[in-house]
Parts: sequence; structure tokens; C-alpha cells
Amino acid sequence: MMKKHILILLLFPIMLFSQHNIKGVFSPAESFTFALLYKSTPEGASYINQSKIESDGSFVFNLDQNAETGIYKIVYAIPPEDNNFEVFYNGREHVTFHFDWDKGLSFSESSENILWHTYTDSISKLNGEISKLYASNSPNKKSLEAVFKTLDKTQDDFEKQAANMMVLPFVKSNKMYVPEAFEDVETYSVNLMTHYFDAIDFGNPLIQSSDFLINRVEAYVFAMPENEKAYKKAIDHVVKAVGDQNSQTKIYLLETLWQHMLNNNQASVATYISDTYLLPLAKAFNRADLEQVLVNYNKTAIGKKATDFKFTYLEKKKPIKTSLYEVDMPHKGLLIFWSSTCSHCLQELPKVKAIMEKHPDVKVIAYGLEDGVLNWKKTIPDFPGFIHTYDLGKWDSPLVEDYGVQATPSYFILDNDKTILAKPEHAEDLEAYFQD
Repeated sequence: MMKKHILILLLFPIMLFSQHNIKGVFSPAESFTFALLYKSTPEGASYINQSKIESDGSFVFNLDQNAETGIYKIVYAIPPEDNNFEVFYNGREHVTFHFDWDKGLSFSESSENILWHTYTDSISKLNGEISKLYASNSPNKKSLEAVFKTLDKTQDDFEKQAANMMVLPFVKSNKMYVPEAFEDVETYSVNLMTHYFDAIDFGNPLIQSSDFLINRVEAYVFAMPENEKAYKKAIDHVVKAVGDQNSQTKIYLLETLWQHMLNNNQASVATYISDTYLLPLAKAFNRADLEQVLVNYNKTAIGKKATDFKFTYLEKKKPIKTSLYEVDMPHKGLLIFWSSTCSHCLQELPKVKAIMEKHPDVKVIAYGLEDGVLNWKKTIPDFPGFIHTYDLGKWDSPLVEDYGVQATPSYFILDNDKTILAKPEHAEDLEAYFQD
């Protein structure tokens, strides 16, 4: 019996120290209600657990002894893509932190996380000193050389400290460009961007599991002048830096950049990403879901030629059979998808009529998505300047898919070659376009 008790005592410390937790305190506590834990991998994030945040802001996730090491993501508010942060878990220690809305994230336990945050803070401060020195009219050469020497030594010191640690590839991949001799601000800026990706290990699975890559890539791309040529050149550099050995990573980065360009009203750059890189990659790697999204986008992308379609309209009570491409638009054209049973359409179209009366050289085609002709016939006399036609298929009309119509009214501004110039969301946007 005594031997059995001794055995239990010997095993107890092993069991105790093989189980760890991720815990923290959020402040101000009243601003938080929950925390969700996800495990990040190169393929995405898998839900692990959730925890209620107590009245003092504290919470804890207990990890069992089989918990995988790697990157974990903690979501603390919605939308989750904007309200989360990552932590390293090496399977040998607890992770304890404090998160403040204003001051950000700090760690009190976990050598991995403490080292990474200390490192990034140190590098950020040194980069701030470099920027400040270059911002002066005549930067002091000795001061710059001293800061760059400190930057180089700091990088080397942290790489040594991170030896045999999970954060080592991140520290190495974050290495900044350091000139060998004095460079003026123009030369330094060019070299900084030229060598921006030199140290990044795009093939490391742990780095692929993190937001590190997309954060670095976005910082590079959106540091460029806000114009089409500069953005396209930056995209080319990103693709070259990632290389052909990391195709899935390349797809993820390009897909994210494509979406951001759309959100930032850089449609021509988004189209360049899709046509030049992303669509061919989606086809090559059997990403049917992504391919379909891009194909649908390309049908109505700004700069693309609108899909042709045949239709019939009345002119002086005489039916005229024609097609979109056959309609003469010497200046510009406006294609509207609407419905006579859509209350929002009936509010918008009088505004459109007033706008178009100021631009009589713009041809307007009003394409009614209808389930009957009675309301349509009653309504169209109110808009005599429009070319009117209808489709009784309503939402089953092929043009709904061809033009990506998700709501009515939907507007497409075309040039005389039927190339899509703009897709205003509202009558006010339409008016602003023609005023410009």
C-alpha cells in the first residue's frame, strides 16, 4: 500500500505540470463578455473553446496534456476578424496576459510571448528613431550609423535569445534592411522596399499559421503611393517574393489583397490581381469555390466589357429587337436592373430621371425584373426618356447571375464600347459620378 501511495505522489507532479492554461484579464472589464479560443493552422483556424469573462475581466482556458503546440487565436468581440490577437503556446508553460482597449496587449507569463513582444517593441522604437533622423533636413550620419548598428545588434541578440524557441522563425523573418554605409533618405527608402521580403520564410508552416505574413504584405503594399501603377508593381514584387514553392500561401495572400483592393475602391488593381495571378492559381489548384467567385466578379468588374444580351423595346408603339451591344451610346450609357413591384426602386427611379435629364446624351436602359407586366406597364410612362424592357423570369433571369444582381435597383455605367465604368450603389452615387 505504501508503494502505491509513493507511486501516486511521484506521478502527481508530472500530471500537474503537463497541463497548462491560457488566461488573462481584459480591461475595462465591462466592455467584454466572452473570449473564444481557436487553433491556427496554415489551412485556417479551428474552434477549441469559449470562456465567459468574469466581472473583474478575468478568464481562463484550461488546456489538456494533448493540446497541440503552435499559434492560438483569441477572439474577444465581433466582428471576429477585427477583434482578435494571437499567442504562442509551446506546451511547456502557461500563457498569462493583460489586454487593455487603449494600451493593447502585454504578457506576464510565457517566455515565447514575452520575448516576441519585447523584440517587436524594441525594433519599433529603433525604426522610429531612424524615421525621426531621416525626417530632418540634414540627417546626422554618425547618429544614423549608430542607430543602424544598434538595430543590427538588437536583431542578432534576439535571434540568439530565441534559439530553440517557437518564435525564432518569426524573429528571423522580421529582420529589417540595414545599409552597409550611409544612405540618403531616397536611397534608403528604395533599398528598404527592395529588400523588404529578403528574410521572410514564406514556407514555414508556423508562420503560415499566423497573421504575420498578411500583416507584413499589407504593410508593404499599402505603403506604396495610392495609384494603380504603384499597387500593381507592389503585387508583382509580393508574388515574386513568395515564390512558386508556396502556392497555397500565395493564393491566401492574393485573395486577401484582392478583397482589400475592392474595399478600397481600387477595382482596376483587384482585376489585375484576379486576371494575372489569382484566377490561374485557383484553376491550377482546383479551388473551384474561389474560381467561381472570381469568374462572377469578372463578369461585372470595372474595366470589363458588359455581358451582351438581346431584348425588345417599344419605339412609337413599334417593337424593336436589338441587343445591348447594338444600342448606340455615343457618350455613355446607364443600365438599370429594377422592378415595378420594388418600393425602393419606385423611390430611386424618379431621382435617376431627374439626374439623367441633366445628361440627355446618356442612353438609359431600364431592365425590369418582373413576375407580371401589369405594374410594369403602369409605371414605365413615368420615365419616358428610358429604353424599357422586361424579363418575366425576375430573379431566375440569366442576367441576374451574369450581372451579379443582388438587389434592385442595380446600376451599371457603360462607355460607348459597353465597358463597365462604374457601379453606383444609390442615385446619389450616380449623381456624384456624373458631376465628377
